[in-house]
Amino acid sequence: MERFSSNRGEHVNPAYDSNLDEPPVYEEPTRDQRTVRPSVVSAFGHDTLDRVPNIDFYRNAGSVSGHRAVRPSLQELHDVFHKNGAISIPDTVEDDGEGSDGTLSEDLESGTPVEKVQEGVKFGWIRGVLVRCMLNIWGVMLFIRLSWVFGQAGWGLGIVVILLSCVVTTITGLSMSAICTNGVVRGGGAYYLISRSLGPEFGGSIGLIFAFANAVAVAMYVVGFAETVVDLLMEHDLLMVDQINDIRIVGVITVVLLLGISVAGMEWEAKAQIVLLIILLVAIVNVFVGTFIPATEDKKSKGFFNYDAKIFMENFTPDFRGTETFFSVFAIFFPAATGILAGANISGDLRDPQAAIPKGTLLAILITAITYLGVALCVSATVVRDATGNITDLIAPGTICNGSAAVACELGYDFSSCAVDTCKFGLMNNFQVMTMVSGFGPLIIAGTFSATLSSALASLVSAPKVFQALCKDNIYKILHFFAKGYGKNNEPIRGYVLTFIISVAFILVGNLNTIAPIISNFFLASYALINFSCFHASYAKSPGWRPGYKYYNMWLSLMGAVLCCVVMFVINWWAALLTYAIEILLYIYVTVKKPNVNWGSSTQAVTFVSAVSNALSLSGVEDHVKNFRPQILALTGSARSRPALLDLAHSLSKNYGLCLTSEVFVGPRSEALEEMNSGMEKNQYWLRKTKRKAFYTAVACDSFREGTESLLQASGLGRMKPNILMMGFKKNWRTSGSEAVQSYVGILHDAFDFEYGTVILRMNQGLDVSHIVEAEEEMLKAAREQQALEDEMMPNGGKPKGLFRKSRKSSQQVLTTRVSVCGPPPVQVARMNEKLMEASALFKKKQPKGTIDVWWLFDDGGLTLLLPYILTTRKKWKDCKLRIFIAGQPGRTELDKQEMKSLLQKFRINCNDINVIDDLHVKPRSDSSKQLDDMIEPFRQRGVSRDTVQADAKQKDQPWKITDEELGQFEEKTNLQVRLNELLQEHSKSANLIIVSMPIARKGSVSDFLYMAWLDALTKDLPPTLLIRGNHKSVLTFYS
Repeated sequence: MERFSSNRGEHVNPAYDSNLDEPPVYEEPTRDQRTVRPSVVSAFGHDTLDRVPNIDFYRNAGSVSGHRAVRPSLQELHDVFHKNGAISIPDTVEDDGEGSDGTLSEDLESGTPVEKVQEGVKFGWIRGVLVRCMLNIWGVMLFIRLSWVFGQAGWGLGIVVILLSCVVTTITGLSMSAICTNGVVRGGGAYYLISRSLGPEFGGSIGLIFAFANAVAVAMYVVGFAETVVDLLMEHDLLMVDQINDIRIVGVITVVLLLGISVAGMEWEAKAQIVLLIILLVAIVNVFVGTFIPATEDKKSKGFFNYDAKIFMENFTPDFRGTETFFSVFAIFFPAATGILAGANISGDLRDPQAAIPKGTLLAILITAITYLGVALCVSATVVRDATGNITDLIAPGTICNGSAAVACELGYDFSSCAVDTCKFGLMNNFQVMTMVSGFGPLIIAGTFSATLSSALASLVSAPKVFQALCKDNIYKILHFFAKGYGKNNEPIRGYVLTFIISVAFILVGNLNTIAPIISNFFLASYALINFSCFHASYAKSPGWRPGYKYYNMWLSLMGAVLCCVVMFVINWWAALLTYAIEILLYIYVTVKKPNVNWGSSTQAVTFVSAVSNALSLSGVEDHVKNFRPQILALTGSARSRPALLDLAHSLSKNYGLCLTSEVFVGPRSEALEEMNSGMEKNQYWLRKTKRKAFYTAVACDSFREGTESLLQASGLGRMKPNILMMGFKKNWRTSGSEAVQSYVGILHDAFDFEYGTVILRMNQGLDVSHIVEAEEEMLKAAREQQALEDEMMPNGGKPKGLFRKSRKSSQQVLTTRVSVCGPPPVQVARMNEKLMEASALFKKKQPKGTIDVWWLFDDGGLTLLLPYILTTRKKWKDCKLRIFIAGQPGRTELDKQEMKSLLQKFRINCNDINVIDDLHVKPRSDSSKQLDDMIEPFRQRGVSRDTVQADAKQKDQPWKITDEELGQFEEKTNLQVRLNELLQEHSKSANLIIVSMPIARKGSVSDFLYMAWLDALTKDLPPTLLIRGNHKSVLTFYS
């Protein structure tokens, strides 16, 4: 096996320096410069290789400067002090750069470097989160529909509507706070939080629809702005074309201007948001001021009477009209409460996302909720539900006031006609109540403009940022083009352009009244998953779930997730179903594609908890024959060494049983551990990549038999423990030496001792392809080195120019040198390797039409029959039919056949091709017997005198030798194996697979070489053959 090149044979970590003690200070990194760390002698009073705890040891490779500090490995601390070898280990490890596009990974726990060449704009919690969230939550609803909501629901239920909306958003805010304080938060907002909590399947599905929702939301807000502008143009008779086309023209111009602000950079966009916030705040204050200004006669005729307790009490009760209900009114208002993710969506541009997102989001929810309640209650206390707008509708003195317009009557106005005909004014009828109530009407129009433009701008920034984070993770490979960022802030210019195209398309074509509820449901689906992420992470009880924000509750988060789902159906049931359908399809797509990412999601944690729980519950149940399934321990070596053995074992276990591919590293443990540990992940990754549902396990021992014995005893967990040992036939047993044969046969004895079912696979070409795999890996390594050398010698995009054109020839030396070490194999060896590789792929492909011949000679509990039956249920083997051969006595062939047929029917195994062999007792042909004699001749014990004492002494020294006495004692059994091979040649030469009951050698009676001769003589010159021996416990039953 491979040895380690190191001082005095000790293991060396190539990434550690014993002279360096403290983590490096981040500086501008250069290849020839490395920070020297001071000694830790002063801390401990003596020289030590141990390091004091430091954050830089916990960074990922690629963080900030591309380096991270490395602590000494356990091997250095454990091994070095009793040896005099010096250790040289660098203090940092360079990022491998795989998958890098020149930008740093956003998913790394990277710290802030001391100095940066280009420092992007970073926002605090006020400008970055609070302002954005408030602007996004304060929408046109505040000025246009809030009064109508309170007119329909009354201020009693109106408060419930607002508070219920705030409950949903507040719970989501709490859940989001917990998630974003559980580690470093990078760019991507809701997508980042969900994907890192629940994994790429949920994150990838919600990320795409969330980014799309933000892009379409830009169109919605811009159309809202354009409609207001066009209404003003119509009032002054200034239409350019017609109403619809004017909305399109104004909308496209607006999106272009907003895109210019966004592309100019986050700093400009933030300044624009501040300006819009000031306008919006002035407009809100204008409403409050207007309620104190004495009402004019015109305003009174339109229903505004300043503060009056009677108006306030009249507006307390609900007055739902037409088809409106509490839920329909709630569905109209709820989108006004959304927008809480505006700050989180630019998490990559925040100075401290962990502190900013919780503080800014929750405070924004509080401020906006108070504002909504304040404005709504002020309007409810000053404006009646219905008004005619006619200043002549006055009440004559002495009129008795009653009915729905009683309060207006008491205030001197007759609005009773509104009970018959629909009026144009009042809370229920006029969407411009805020403009009428305010002190200065145009300010409300400016506030409406500000609300729509700020929301549009926030969405225009959010969509590309979230989309860029999604594309960087490469979950959807086709979208990786949009991952590239530009400038010091890594701006997603390509994402901006895509968002612009989508928003313009919906402005020009889309029916926004139809798309609006879908967009609201997309946002709500994101809220639901954020809440569920918090619940899921808490439920998993992973030690890694340690959020800094403590004011959350897992059951409250679950309630929030359920509420979001309920609200989705309340707003629009078909849009909710459509949202779920899209999310499920994307989830399935990502699950099938299996992106190569590992974020330590709570899904993994819950899967682990469930696996442990199920294993424990299973261990409390006794095994039952009906639930028997093959659980295979396959001695394959490395996962790639014996593909035919692995493929057949996988066909037997598939997704329904346990399959362990195992490897034994023979040699001193200190030398074997490094190779074993490094191969664990590599072999498991290969199994996963090639879709083999199997586990890889390995042990290091001084001998192969000891290692296998350890595997037989310790493999598995509870009831999920192997019950079958599967191994290849030792084809070179005649040349491998007595120790190897004793070890091989000893393993079979151990398997029988531990009551394992035992399976041996023999193929004429052999099974081991490890030498070919190693040669391929060597060639690939050489090719990579050659390519790396060429890339270094060819700048300018890899195009050779000038002197670099000549370098290509010299770079071939790498490949030539490495390949020439072994040289090309001889023609005969090459042909053998070609046949071996062809045979190794035999069980990987679909089997042609043929038979599986089962020679069930001895009752071993039914394993010899069950395994071939299982094979016939697999897709690759469905064209192969079972043929069963049994031993019978001469003269009662039909009776034996009927008995076996009856037994198979009771076992519910459909097989009509039953063959009774009644000439097994016949002696084999002389040529066959001679072949066996020639096979065992080198291992016969010759020249033994008749002196019993001398014979016993020689037998004791060479127990593996075959004595004449032994041959005589087991002559019949030896002849049986030779005769069986003759019958197999006669009946099963054309079978796809042969399965034969394995002969057992009694311990201490049959020598190892004689037993190997039995197995060899039985299976030679045949198609792929399985020797099977169950543990003589029933695996088949005919009871229900």
